[in-house]
Amino acid sequence: MKKILHIISSPNGEKSFSTKLGNAIVEKITAANPGSTVKVHDHTKNPFPHLEEATLAAFYTPAENHTAENKKALKHSDDAIAEIRAADIVVIGAPLWNFSIPSVLKAWIDHIARAGVTFKYDETGAEGLIKGKKVYVAMASGAVYSSGPYQAMDFVSSYLTGLLGFLGMTDLSVFRAEGVAYPGQADAALQKGIDSIAL
Repeated sequence: MKKILHIISSPNGEKSFSTKLGNAIVEKITAANPGSTVKVHDHTKNPFPHLEEATLAAFYTPAENHTAENKKALKHSDDAIAEIRAADIVVIGAPLWNFSIPSVLKAWIDHIARAGVTFKYDETGAEGLIKGKKVYVAMASGAVYSSGPYQAMDFVSSYLTGLLGFLGMTDLSVFRAEGVAYPGQADAALQKGIDSIAL
């Protein structure tokens, strides 16, 4: 039995390839782990705000000195981090838009990447503090970015692997539905991505 957090970042609803691939990952996890629970957070319907001055001020104010205003400014960040900490497995739907991730996903990341809470610095460098999680990224792209001439322009898989790994989530796998914009290849590209899912 696992607690699964499914992050959706595409506004395309049921047409979204990253969401379809993410759903397939969740289905395989739940089939392998009967009784698992799934919490879906669709960031296109319930987006996190971009960081503001009040939020940044609260980030860098010691917890023992937090005012009521600081606590209010930290609510989105605290909620996002609590969701991750409560999950055993995190599934992230990540479409490649203009070679990177959608802004709603970046806003979420800015709320969870928090010094002293999800990572810390010491004399030897940085240490991620969110450990023991399994992360699956369901990545969708119009062209093929896993190899070939566009490989160097994939800033989705490298960014999420690096950032989440920095936070301690180093057990991460990326599955791809790629080439979905090529004429007549969308269904096959999605199926190839689904077939590649290995838990």
